[in-house]
Amino acid sequence: MKKQNIPDEIFALITEEEINIFQELQIKIKELNNKTNLTRLVDGNDYWVSQVFDSIWPFKAFPNINFNNKKFLDIGSGCGFPGLAYAIIHPNSEIYLIDSSNKKTNALKILIKEINLKNNIHVINDRIENLAHQSSMRNSFNIATTRAVSNPSTVSEYILPMLKKEGLGVLYCGKWTDEESKNLDKTLKILEGKFKEKKKILLPRSKGTRNIILIQPKNICPKIYPRKVGKPEKDPL
Repeated sequence: MKKQNIPDEIFALITEEEINIFQELQIKIKELNNKTNLTRLVDGNDYWVSQVFDSIWPFKAFPNINFNNKKFLDIGSGCGFPGLAYAIIHPNSEIYLIDSSNKKTNALKILIKEINLKNNIHVINDRIENLAHQSSMRNSFNIATTRAVSNPSTVSEYILPMLKKEGLGVLYCGKWTDEESKNLDKTLKILEGKFKEKKKILLPRSKGTRNIILIQPKNICPKIYPRKVGKPEKDPL
């Protein structure tokens, strides 16, 4: 496959074999997009920077953290970013992709079937507010993340109940202000969570600013969280 349209920054992050899988994934997403509108980010830098690079760089940006061989949860996975992207570069991890859209989860199942990934991957069509109160899911993940879903306080309410004691939540944020930092601190206190680390990057090809916030459980999250469907979005803690 031709690689002249792939930004150099991608080659610095992942292997040739991984790039080939991402190219295959791009082709399959385009094919599905012709039948059902999944995402507008399928061509050029929209795909390679806004989807691929943005999804994987956080897992390369913290060299002191081992992201391999983990039980990984992606909430609101959409067409697979960052969930499938993480899976491609961490083939020994077990992956759970959650989305409330039946159209999206059906597409994910097709993508997984047609691309030769080594992971054990589960696709679940449900709301995280429901899944988080199932004993088989709650407090069971090493890593949980969500991207382009909601504000940091809301997604923290989704993520923290899912994490093991030493688990890690990965929050993707655009802008990051003092007010948002204060709001997150307040939320983490309620949820018995704690801030771990933050990193900021200017995405290649003028694709904007990205902040990654790492959070962790401090104690066991109170059983009432997350609240009923829609409540965390409408009324952040």
